[in-house]
Amino acid sequence: MSIGRALRLGVRTALLVAVLALVYLGVTFVQVLQATSGDSHEPAQAIIVLGAAQYDGRPSPVLEARLAHAVELYEAQVAPTIVVTGGKQAGDRFTEASAGYTYLRRSGVPEDAILREEQGANTWTQLAAATVLLADRGIDDVVLVSDDYHAYRLERIAQELGLRAQVSPIDPGLSARGRVQRLTRETVAVAVGRVIGFRRLVNLE
Repeated sequence: MSIGRALRLGVRTALLVAVLALVYLGVTFVQVLQATSGDSHEPAQAIIVLGAAQYDGRPSPVLEARLAHAVELYEAQVAPTIVVTGGKQAGDRFTEASAGYTYLRRSGVPEDAILREEQGANTWTQLAAATVLLADRGIDDVVLVSDDYHAYRLERIAQELGLRAQVSPIDPGLSARGRVQRLTRETVAVAVGRVIGFRRLVNLE
């Protein structure tokens, strides 16, 4: 094969790979976007609230919105247990989970209905630790509460961890620009995670 022919073949192959990658990303974006409008909360064994920032024991607006939604689900008898998740950043006095616990107690949720996972630093580690915590109690049927743009990746991570999971998301109230940025980031994360596994993806974030 001549050098010119080999070069043309290489260019065509590269173009084909690029087109396939764009199609894959496009399909993934649509899946991530569609998941933002879903809300599934059939009766389950537990509600898991994914952690978010807290300020000296006070939930950030995002975390508060997640917790408030979890309280609504609990009061609607979707599940008898709420799991709050999330560790703390360097210098923090409180974990995200402890801030969540305090909020739930003040909202009238009984102490024995709340479990805390206080080590997770990201979505995968929070959900993985919560899975172990619940497995000790024979629980694997859960409703996950997080932001809507995060719903599709949550479902995939839950599958990877062996959970039977539904997602009941909240609208985090992002600007149009912020929403596009979040959806784009999630699209890339899902696209890569499905190839290498979401646990490995944590090491790339």
